Amino acid sequence: MKKLIKYVLVLAIFPFFAVMSCKAKIDNANLPKDIAERPADENSQKYDQAQLDKLKAEIDAEISKEKCTDATTNEWKPAPMGSKSCGGPKYYVAYPAKLEAAILPKIESYNAKEAEFNKKYSITSDCSVIGEPVGIRCINGKAEVVYPVE
Repeated sequence: MKKLIKYVLVLAIFPFFAVMSCKAKIDNANLPKDIAERPADENSQKYDQAQLDKLKAEIDAEISKEKCTDATTNEWKPAPMGSKSCGGPKYYVAYPAKLEAAILPKIESYNAKEAEFNKKYSITSDCSVIGEPVGIRCINGKAEVVYPVE
């Protein structure tokens, strides 16, 4: 009889503790957040590089909307693109002259932001000087800058 009472008590008490443990509050403040819920670390090199890449992609997309059929200076122009840590551009890009007002400010912004990026993260480069292009040519509907032959 005593064993039966023990079993009944255990069976009656066990569900009580099981239910109470499920209702316990969990302090989520100290738990790691899901990666999707974390804010972007705006002070990281990876974040800053992603912002540069995004701006460059916008510039490239805007330029690629125009087909190159006439590479004269009236239709296409070269612009310095990028910023080497020693100074000067990384390369030149050909852009449609009719979109100059929209594209040049973006290119200048990109160049300034890359110069800041280089200083902020102590980026080094080969410091070679890129010669200015001597012209632009159309290849399969895409404008390409032509550099002097050395």
